[in-house]
Amino acid sequence: MENNINEKLQIPTKSKLREFVESGWDLVKFALIALIIVVPIRMWVAQPFVVSGESMFPTFDNGQYLIVDEISYIIGQAHRGDVVVFRYPGDTKRFFIKRVIGLPNEKIIVTDKDVTVFNKENPKGFKLTEPYINEKTISQTGEYNTGNDEYFVMGDNRNRSSDSRTWGLLPKKLMVGRAFLRLLPLKAVSYLPGVYNQ
Repeated sequence: MENNINEKLQIPTKSKLREFVESGWDLVKFALIALIIVVPIRMWVAQPFVVSGESMFPTFDNGQYLIVDEISYIIGQAHRGDVVVFRYPGDTKRFFIKRVIGLPNEKIIVTDKDVTVFNKENPKGFKLTEPYINEKTISQTGEYNTGNDEYFVMGDNRNRSSDSRTWGLLPKKLMVGRAFLRLLPLKAVSYLPGVYNQ
């Protein structure tokens, strides 16, 4: 009887050090799995972006927090009315947010009152309907022609925006992605914020 009790008491137990090491290894495995999942998403699928400045007012306010969809423009094309985040052609370390106005191989005429687009489908041109614009008149006007894989972009706050009217056309290769989600402030949470299809 005593022998049985002693045998039961002699069953080896895990040392505290071994338990600590195993717990630590579990934590490391969890962190690695999280990195394998999160890093590719962060690098190639979606990334956060904070709006800075007034160029897209009233659609976006300074400081609003966005998630940018990076996949759409890798597998497809930007559409007129998309709100896009891109690397500024004059300094690719900086990021801008603007609206796509002109698509590749189009002529865009900006007057003080409206924007007219000419393309193969509309050789006589069509005026854009732009309910997101507050200004009655546009101060910077002109005629612009896009080439292959080039886009004409403008801010919604036309008279306070540095855009294609100032620094030229946007090459597709500099597009990071489209505004996919507006997360902050909570009262302004929205899916595909600001998109307006013509």
